[in-house]
Amino acid sequence: MMQLGVCYYPEHWPESQWQSDARRMVELGMTHVRIAEFAWSRMEPRQGEYDWAWLDRAIDVLAAAGLKIVLGTPTAAPPYWLCKAMPQIMAVRADGKPWRFGSRRHYDLFSADYRRECARITTAMVERYGQHPAVVAWQTDNELACHDTVPSYSDEAKVAFQGWLAAKYGDINKLNTAWGNVFWSMEYPTFEAVDFPVQTPTDANPSHLLDFRRFLSDEVIAFHQLQADILRQHAPGRDVLHNFMGLFGAFDHYQFAKNGIDVAAWDSYPLARTETQALPEEEKARWARTGHPDISAFSHDLYRGVGRGRFWIMEQQAGPVNWAPHNPVPAPGMVRLWAWEALAHGAELVSWFRWRQAPFAQEQLHSGLNLPSDGFSPSGEESLRVGKELRQFPATASKAKAPVAMMFDYESLWYCDIQRHGASFDYQLHLLAWYSALRQLGLDIDILPRDADFTGYALIVAPTLTVADLPLVEKVSKSDALWLFGPRTGSRTRDFHIPATLPPGPLQAVMPIQVLEVESLRPSLRPQTRIAGQAGAAERWRENVRPMGEVEVLARFEDNWPALLRKGHVQYATAWFEPALLKHWLAECALEAGLEITHLGAGQRLSRRGDVTFAFNYDAQVWLAPVPMDAELLLGKAELGQGELCAWRE
Repeated sequence: MMQLGVCYYPEHWPESQWQSDARRMVELGMTHVRIAEFAWSRMEPRQGEYDWAWLDRAIDVLAAAGLKIVLGTPTAAPPYWLCKAMPQIMAVRADGKPWRFGSRRHYDLFSADYRRECARITTAMVERYGQHPAVVAWQTDNELACHDTVPSYSDEAKVAFQGWLAAKYGDINKLNTAWGNVFWSMEYPTFEAVDFPVQTPTDANPSHLLDFRRFLSDEVIAFHQLQADILRQHAPGRDVLHNFMGLFGAFDHYQFAKNGIDVAAWDSYPLARTETQALPEEEKARWARTGHPDISAFSHDLYRGVGRGRFWIMEQQAGPVNWAPHNPVPAPGMVRLWAWEALAHGAELVSWFRWRQAPFAQEQLHSGLNLPSDGFSPSGEESLRVGKELRQFPATASKAKAPVAMMFDYESLWYCDIQRHGASFDYQLHLLAWYSALRQLGLDIDILPRDADFTGYALIVAPTLTVADLPLVEKVSKSDALWLFGPRTGSRTRDFHIPATLPPGPLQAVMPIQVLEVESLRPSLRPQTRIAGQAGAAERWRENVRPMGEVEVLARFEDNWPALLRKGHVQYATAWFEPALLKHWLAECALEAGLEITHLGAGQRLSRRGDVTFAFNYDAQVWLAPVPMDAELLLGKAELGQGELCAWRE
């Protein structure tokens, strides 16, 4: 199904408006509404004194209009009385100072007292509304890790970290060996002596940092799971979800999802995410009003994999926002395009943020579908069009398996963040570069974890996979697909050591090479090469590789360093290739894998959902989409200006 929804805050508006709001939502084609995720102070104005009457009435009004309700647990914003009564629940910064009340996400997720309070309010909510026929889903908390709020440096967090290490290693000598603590005399006498890896004069031990990241991830998962278990107990049959964010890697979303959610929801803000990523300035300027063509699409495909085929957009940008360095107004048509793009990538639901712009507090400059004075905002008019189109759009199947699989690995992200070696090496930006190149070839992509089943894919790519372990090697050796690996693959062990046989470690069983040295490239260093007739350069990162055995060197740089190597159905790129060279190489590989490609411009994209193909134009230039002569045009027209789309069935 393809449905629309909206985020709504009845507590922000006079009760006399609720009925009109609900009626207008339905008229717009909305089926779902998310409420209550920040309303703890209204649900429980004083400890143990609940006031459900207003929420009962709000749910009744929305349900009477025919809307399905997603209830959010309010634990992202503990109220003043709780923070005053239990100051120990406030998170502690790296400098030892606690966060103060007056915003959100100020809690310490390691606090046993706060977890108990979260369990209590969640239980109270779900006991009251868990069986309500209109409440079809529950969201835990809100945007875990937002504002860099996962780490807390409290005493309680330290004890938890020390206990996590003791459970993992058992013997402090094993920890010292695993971390290489003989270096700089960093050896610890006991687990109780281990502190947080912060406030060191120079770099903290990377193994220490990596285990800290693993610990934080496990604790985020446990914090969510506490609520998820309560919700499932009292609201059986309802979907449990969390609203993740785009291009955030503070915790392992795949592990989070395994037992914790039924659907992966995420919050899509294409313009703000384009501004906040480490993209070249010319890219940010080009896509300032449209968003980078792959910023949201990448996360659609990622979260479809996280949700094992099911994902929602819980918050979809509906105009200018307030939190990026620059917050332009979207180009005409883009609010509509973003919604259809999410649906084309397999979203079951696109929920706009928010119904009405708030005239008070921190988000006054964050737009909504309606103005604070009521009536549609300029972007809200586009949501009206989407609702009309969706009502007339024929039913289509869910997203089918794509021909290309890309590996996304949260631990690889952490390794690269901890030891970038070069300021410009960004793990997610590297994956985005490969993703963009493949999308410019008209290909659909499934983004999957390293332990996924890759059977049935013709082309499998891992732009960077820091640990190449034996289970992966076994998958590669048994596969008849074409496998492509990029730089830094197999460069470390699980303990954050260089492999004894040199990188790429165990992957040498299928790609017998050794990485002898690496260099991070400043912008003025651009080693030249030629791949399959296409000249181009390396940027950001390059490796000096020694081939062994029957490895074929397909391309070399001007100084004779190998640029591209092959053995059988495995290829290894030794550098971060510039965009044109990367696209050319991937096109050659896609054709070899038997895939049909369509060369698209930088701002043109295709996506397929079931038997329907969608075309989207981000570019200022008019594009004639490749609609077959005998196709049935379901949406729009083939000639697309900026912010326009079409869909057809062959």
